[in-house]
Amino acid sequence: MKTVLIIDDEQDIREALKGVFRDEGYEVKTSGSAEDALKKLDSAPPDLVLLDIWLPGIDGIEALKEIKARYPNLPVIMISGHANIETAVKTTKLGAYDFIEKPLSLDKVILTAEHALERKRLLEENTALRTKAWHKYDIIGKSKSILGLKSDIARVAPTNSWVLITGENGTGKEFVARNIHLLSNRSGKPFVEVNCAAIPEELIESELFGHEKGAFTSAIAQKKGKFDLSDKGTIFLDEIGDMSLKTQAKILRILQEQSFERVGGTERISVDVRVIAATNKNLKEQIVKGTFREDLYYRLNVIPFHVPPLRERSEDIPLFIDHFLDEFCRETARERLKVAADSIEMLSAYEWPGNVRELKNVIERLVIMTPGSVITGDDIPSYIKGAGPIQPRNIFGSALLKEARREFEREFISRKLKEFGGNIAKTAEAIGIERSHLYRKIKSYGIEHENLDALN
Repeated sequence: MKTVLIIDDEQDIREALKGVFRDEGYEVKTSGSAEDALKKLDSAPPDLVLLDIWLPGIDGIEALKEIKARYPNLPVIMISGHANIETAVKTTKLGAYDFIEKPLSLDKVILTAEHALERKRLLEENTALRTKAWHKYDIIGKSKSILGLKSDIARVAPTNSWVLITGENGTGKEFVARNIHLLSNRSGKPFVEVNCAAIPEELIESELFGHEKGAFTSAIAQKKGKFDLSDKGTIFLDEIGDMSLKTQAKILRILQEQSFERVGGTERISVDVRVIAATNKNLKEQIVKGTFREDLYYRLNVIPFHVPPLRERSEDIPLFIDHFLDEFCRETARERLKVAADSIEMLSAYEWPGNVRELKNVIERLVIMTPGSVITGDDIPSYIKGAGPIQPRNIFGSALLKEARREFEREFISRKLKEFGGNIAKTAEAIGIERSHLYRKIKSYGIEHENLDALN
């Protein structure tokens, strides 16, 4: 049952409102002064307050200030028979939901009360959703590197500084970006994600800047771009290193001017956007190769963050296992599985070239496929069993430079293949050689990988 507190020095009005609200199913409390009302608020806060402006002692405006200071989300409807527009505007600015003049229309009072309570419900629902979003993007880990990362996020988030996040695929760069946004003053505004690697070159300008009707054959209506949609909020440019030089030039211009033109348009549109970019590439190497603009790099790299790979924080792996087990057992309505000690050791010893994303996939598979209530060593995928840190070959034991170079190259390629899950195309791109050339080297060195055939 909803509770309403009526604060008015006229007993007739208190009784009239009390009767009508009780008829509508409300629990009603009344008070003839602000001083008495504030005591009642502290003992048992109501869901709604009706507050008269003209009161003996503390007046309604001062009482409104005090109520909002103590209970910011409590809806307050002001009532008065001697007020004017200026007073109504003032109370609204102070946080009142609405202002009703006397003599009161009881139907209007009830309708306004219902609207105020509905707004309160929506605000509470929004708060709950935001809290859920926080938990969804929790950064898991207690390792020194992760605790340092969390500390840096908390320090940087309240500012408007731009951030460049680096790290391998699957490490959680998006989680870092979302945490920066959620902890910022822009958290109530849009967070717009752009996967720069997934948008075709011919469409990226339209996606980023929008287009006007008739700008090209399929442009049947005006469309807002990602920068437009993220105004007053945050835009997350993921995989920024995969943008073409042409698009980089356009991005640099909008970052410098904070304004742009839609495709096919002439009007300059100004935006207030915080930019967070991320990449799994070494942008300094890309600059040397001529595939990334140096001026764009320094524009983006105001605050650099690096997300460490999972193999460098193996002490966090058991925490991820627990987290993902909770998530997937809940999603599949399965009783919470336990993990045998030897299974945790196997999972912690593996290097996880796909990082957190790969670990998440493995735990999901184990939740679905494990027949019993305990995940044992027999349930762990064969390529993970017995995995341990890669032991580098002793290249200094080679007598000739040619042999040492060959041993180093074999080890280097093996590690890179592992890092990219056996994907030859991605590995070739990362180390800067042709795919066919890499394949010949793999054959020549007799390199084997669990996922090599499946992924290529």
